Amino acid sequence: MAISFFILVIMKKLTEREEEIMQVLWKLEKAFVKDIIPHLPQEYHYNTVSTVVRLLETKGFITHEAFGNTHQYLPKITKQEYSSFYMKSASKRFFNNSYKSMLSFFANEEKISPEELEEILKLIENKKK
Repeated sequence: MAISFFILVIMKKLTEREEEIMQVLWKLEKAFVKDIIPHLPQEYHYNTVSTVVRLLETKGFITHEAFGNTHQYLPKITKQEYSSFYMKSASKRFFNNSYKSMLSFFANEEKISPEELEEILKLIENKKK
């Protein structure tokens, strides 16, 4: 997964509305604005979605293919790339750049079950091999 240096430098956290639209585009892979709207978790007006989509394109998260006067939008950033950026950012801001502290937080908050912790340990062990 090679994310370009340029994208890493400009990538910012998405707003809630932007993230909702990106989730739809990641799922559909490409879509016209009219195709995005039915997949959103709440009702938005066409013009609102169109404005947010254009902002996402300006920010470098998506691109488009023109079909006459209409555009079909495609993600430029994968969900994995954004998730990685987001989690690294959260780790830095809230856990002093420590994944151990972050994992401990979720374990202490009982957001991770003992079974899930076991699975995480197995993943770590497999990664070492």
